Amino acid sequence: MGHRLSKIYTRTGDDGTTGLGDGSRVPKTHGRIEAYGTVDEANSAIGVILAVPNLPPAVTAALTQIQHELFDLGGELAVPGYRAILDSHIDQLEQCLDKFNEPLPPLKEFILPGGGPAAAACHMARAITRRAERDTWALAQSETVAPEVLRYLNRLSDLLFVVARVLARHENGQEVLWKRK
Repeated sequence: MGHRLSKIYTRTGDDGTTGLGDGSRVPKTHGRIEAYGTVDEANSAIGVILAVPNLPPAVTAALTQIQHELFDLGGELAVPGYRAILDSHIDQLEQCLDKFNEPLPPLKEFILPGGGPAAAACHMARAITRRAERDTWALAQSETVAPEVLRYLNRLSDLLFVVARVLARHENGQEVLWKRK
């Protein structure tokens, strides 16, 4: 079992630096901090979806599992050299994505972010996950990042798009389609 936080403030970050899991200190603007901070933001956004009452049980189960995996992924980014995300995690995301996508009608138009509170929150989580992916790719330009982390974030944003479609139907029976001019 890792460290337990008994005291929340330490004052060690008052100089603009923060500690990584390996004990090293880096600026709070460091790419590694940006990457795992945005992963944390995506995880929090998924928590907002899960706070919406009466979600389909399969969605709740999938998103709860993903929250645990995102915590692990953030840990991988916070501890240089640590590995937590494996090909099997990506395989599970793809299986889940296929399961949720199979009954949906094919897309003929772009979908606007919306469709109900849970669907809209899911679109927000998707957009944040895409930013987490971009931040992690930026980190990978200067430091080693496992390819599984990058693939996981890419698949997760795809899954969140499909889950948003599922939730729009669950909440309102329809999606909001973009009207082209």
